[in-house]
Amino acid sequence: MKLKSRKQMRTQRHRRIRRKISGTAERPRMCVTVSDRHLSVQFIDDDKAHTLVSASTLGTDRKKSVETAGALGKECAKEALEKGISRVVVDRGGSKYQGRVKALVEAALEAGLSISAKEEK
Repeated sequence: MKLKSRKQMRTQRHRRIRRKISGTAERPRMCVTVSDRHLSVQFIDDDKAHTLVSASTLGTDRKKSVETAGALGKECAKEALEKGISRVVVDRGGSKYQGRVKALVEAALEAGLSISAKEEK
């Protein structure tokens, strides 16, 4: 049996997650993207294939840390609430729910978003 790389495992997790969840206009998908240096969050309506709100650490001098992820979570939740989005489905993009991803989602919860683990297609 051949061992899988981390990238292959993440891709496999991402496909498994995306089979189960989808965003709508009433409950968009909160897509969290994690790279080595930056974080990105998008609120996506999959029915229309349209991004409603986005926030990122790109173009800032923020360091990669759990505190930065928490600040980004509060910021993106505030923008989403201003646009009338209060309920979302989380798509962690194949990343494990720990560290920066967990801090971002929990900060968004504290800021007022209602988060569901999944929404059936």
